[in-house]
Amino acid sequence: MSLFDEVSRFLETRLEEFLKNNPHLELQALLEQLREQEQDTIRLVSDLEQQKQRLENEILSVAQDIKTWHLRIDKAKAAGRLDLAQAAQEREAALLRQGNQLWGQMEGTRKRILQSQELLRQIQQRKQEVQAKAAQAKTAQAKAQTAASSDTIGWDRGSSYNTYSRSADPLEAQFRDLETDDELERLKRNLGR
Repeated sequence: MSLFDEVSRFLETRLEEFLKNNPHLELQALLEQLREQEQDTIRLVSDLEQQKQRLENEILSVAQDIKTWHLRIDKAKAAGRLDLAQAAQEREAALLRQGNQLWGQMEGTRKRILQSQELLRQIQQRKQEVQAKAAQAKTAQAKAQTAASSDTIGWDRGSSYNTYSRSADPLEAQFRDLETDDELERLKRNLGR
């Protein structure tokens, strides 16, 4: 096993552990993957719709050609030109085969469009499910963080000394009064000597 393989395996393991410990990130990655699949499927449906439209146009063109050659068969027969009528019939038969092939391609494209639209619907449904799970995970994570922070109130808020100005802090004022009283007592004792 090469060093690259070992490093790659180590990184994959660490990534799996990280995602397992942070399920909301795993859900975000899955959601991004689903968004990409959704966009790819939308593009596929669009491409297939364009292909179907192109095939329909070709079928209409071939149908017009068949009509033209059918009229030519009748003209050749009316003119007594059986050789031209035979050649026109062969051309008409070739156009009919081409039209049938195009029709088969169009039917296949229609089926692929339906399958792609069903796939798109499934992807969008899965995306909604993952979004709901991601929202639940986010809510659960927020609750867990709230619970964790309520267990440790105080350490992360800084001291109350910083949140009060010295003059407005009631505890500060009480200690100032005590210190002032102590200082007055000490001065009285010193004056009384």
